[in-house]
Amino acid sequence: MDEGTWLTERFDAQRGRLRGVAFRMLGSVSEADDAVQETWLRLNRTDSEGVENLDAWLTTVVTRVCLNMLRSRRSRREESLELHTPDQVARTDEARDPEQEAVLADSVGMAMLVVLDTLSPAERLAFVLHDMFAVPFDEIGPMIERTPAAARQLASRARRRVKGGGVTHDADVADQRRVVEAFLAASRSGDLEGLVAVLDPDVVFHADRQAGPTTEAIVMRGAHNVAKGARLASERAKLSQPVLVNGAVGLAMAPRGRLSLVLAFTVANGKIAEIDVIADPERLHSLDLSVLD
Repeated sequence: MDEGTWLTERFDAQRGRLRGVAFRMLGSVSEADDAVQETWLRLNRTDSEGVENLDAWLTTVVTRVCLNMLRSRRSRREESLELHTPDQVARTDEARDPEQEAVLADSVGMAMLVVLDTLSPAERLAFVLHDMFAVPFDEIGPMIERTPAAARQLASRARRRVKGGGVTHDADVADQRRVVEAFLAASRSGDLEGLVAVLDPDVVFHADRQAGPTTEAIVMRGAHNVAKGARLASERAKLSQPVLVNGAVGLAMAPRGRLSLVLAFTVANGKIAEIDVIADPERLHSLDLSVLD
C-alpha cells in the first residue's frame, strides 16, 4: 500500500470523530465539514512521516481550525446580527442541510449548542475537548496556546456556565418548565386555544427592535393578542429550545449553533405573565444561559 492510500484510509477512519469534534465546536454542519476539509488539506501539505501520533495531530489541527473560525465569527457577530433578523437567519439556514443538522444537534442537545455559543472560543474548546471527548488538559493547553492549568480553569468556568448557577428552587423550575414547554408546543402547532390557556389574561409582551420585522420595539397586551402573535411565529418556535435564562426557564433559538433570539418569561400562578423577546446582540450576550437538566 502506497503512502497516499494509507494516509487517506487513516484520515477516513477518523473523519466521523473529527466531524463530531468540529460540530460541537461550531454548531454547524457546513462549517464542521469545512473544518474537516481544511484539516485534510493541511495533512496533505505535511510530511506525515514526522507525525508520531496521527490521531492526536488531526485533533489538534481541526481544533485550531475551529478556533480560528470561532474567533472570526465572534469578531463579525454584531454586524451579522444587525443585518439579519432571526427569521431571515432561520430561513437561510433551512436552505442548507437541515436533516444532517437535526441529527447532529439531537446527538449533542440543541440547548447545549445554545449555551456553548455564549462561551468564549477558548472556553468552548477547553470544555468540548475535555468534557465531551476526554482529551487531557496537557494536550488541550498547547492547542489554545495556554498552560494545562489555564486550560483546566477555562473548562471549569465553561462548565459552571453550562450547568448554571443561581437557579431558583427546583420546584419553581419544574413549574416554569411545564408552562414554558406548553407554550412552546402550542406555538409550534399554531394552537391558539392552547396558547391562551397558558397566558395570563393581562400578559405583557415586549420585543426589542432587533427581534421583529419592524425597526421599532413591539409591545402587546392581553392573552388573545399575544397568542395570535405567537401563532404567527410558529416557524421560529420550531427552532427554539428550553434553557435557563438568568436562572428561570426560557426559550432560545440558535440556528447553525449561533444564538440569535431569547424569550425570557415571568411565570406567576401557573400562567405566563410577561414575555421579553431579546435579539439585541449586547443584551443577548449579557444573559446567563445554562442547560436544563
